[in-house]
Amino acid sequence: MPPGLLDTVVAAATAQGIRLELRPAGLTARCCAFLLDMLIKLAVIYVFEIPILFAGGIGLAPALILLFALEWLYPVAFELTRWGATPGKRFLGLRVVMDNGVPVTPAASLIRNLLRAADFLPFLYGSAVVSMLLRRDFKRLGDLAAATLVVYAERPATRIEPGKSRAS
Repeated sequence: MPPGLLDTVVAAATAQGIRLELRPAGLTARCCAFLLDMLIKLAVIYVFEIPILFAGGIGLAPALILLFALEWLYPVAFELTRWGATPGKRFLGLRVVMDNGVPVTPAASLIRNLLRAADFLPFLYGSAVVSMLLRRDFKRLGDLAAATLVVYAERPATRIEPGKSRAS
């Protein structure tokens, strides 16, 4: 097997000429993050839909607006924060960045999340799974179109003060 075939580190260079090494998140981590986000969205729906049910026919409009916002705006709003990730991705230590490692742009976030509808087809994210498994950088169709990458967020190094041991 050629060296680096199983290596999932992607090299990127910034406009300033800084070389970055990004570790793309695989199918399992991304699926777990998606499921966590789905549970969060279901909890929000549950909390807000119960009072709406008692509002009668007028409650349908707010319910539909809430469902729309959760499906289409939830990921975009969270990806544009300083963490670059939805709560599910953040919990698993993932973030969305551009291919060159810089934070995701609003247009790219919107494109990648609008194309989740295409990724959903034909069999419940079947094309997304196939696309991710065929690529070394685990990109789905939305990531390819938006030039984004879901990577493991770098954890800041812990600082050890001189004269102190880790155990104390």
